[in-house]
Amino acid sequence: MKPIQSIHLLLIILSITLCLPAAAQHKTNVKEDKMKAFLPLDTTAIERITGLKGKSNNGEYKITIPQNDLSVIVDGFKIIPAMGLGTWIAFTPSHNGAMVMGDIVVTENDLKPVQQEIIRQGLTITAIHNHFVRNHPNVLYMHLGGAGNTEQMAQKVKAVLDKVKEARGIDPAKGTGSAEFVTNTLDTKMLDDILGYKAEMSKGVYKYTIGRPDVQLREHGVAVSSFLGFNTWAAFQGTAERAAVAGDFTMQEDEVAPVIKALVESGIEVVAVHNHMVHEQPRIFFLHYWGIGNAEQLAKGLRAALDKTGNRKSNTAAH
Repeated sequence: MKPIQSIHLLLIILSITLCLPAAAQHKTNVKEDKMKAFLPLDTTAIERITGLKGKSNNGEYKITIPQNDLSVIVDGFKIIPAMGLGTWIAFTPSHNGAMVMGDIVVTENDLKPVQQEIIRQGLTITAIHNHFVRNHPNVLYMHLGGAGNTEQMAQKVKAVLDKVKEARGIDPAKGTGSAEFVTNTLDTKMLDDILGYKAEMSKGVYKYTIGRPDVQLREHGVAVSSFLGFNTWAAFQGTAERAAVAGDFTMQEDEVAPVIKALVESGIEVVAVHNHMVHEQPRIFFLHYWGIGNAEQLAKGLRAALDKTGNRKSNTAAH
């Protein structure tokens, strides 16, 4: 190789070498810029537009609407809002304003007009499923998602919730359901000791909410927290000898079969297996269950199923 060619080659190599750190730094800067682009939510605008007051948690915002107009009975147990009879919509900062996720409770008569309204608003239906079997009247749960300008997303959410009122002929929150209590004489300390978590009592329903800190879940690149519905929960009512438990398991793909096996072998019915999202990473599945029987045995069955997931160690419930 001629001396001039050698010098030219050396200059090219030096140029590439010097550019590599700069390229890596550029990628880091782009990532940081994207993070900075997540501006805080304008919760005042969300409240003003929807006409509903929610709760804030670590920069996220959630509206919950108890379905007080519905009187749902399952196997002789009254299902009140604390037992899973509630609509919720959550907002979290995203690339272009806010990402919205929610779960809408609908009756058989509401389903068609409400899902039509979701599509009309340009939102996405990401799941339709049940939480119970043998429930009277029959109720379904419809998950939705979307992202965009915060005020526009709040307007879309309001349109969907208004359609529920129109189809139902009543504002669900204005019924008497939230004033009702259910029987609960359970030994809650025993339940805590078996499950390894602490729960909260609400009108006779003792409810556990368990996060998945072992999984960093994202939807469209936006983090999905326990507050946004990425959690396992269990709600108990009744007596020591005849208790009822309803809930939802969140599972990674390899956990689905072991969790179902553990629940079924414990006498707890698996009533739905489904998704809540469609672009999530990693893949996540959700499972609804319903159990009736001795409270201690139900708790042990749930513990066996929890042991098949990343929730293997006792810790404080995540809300």
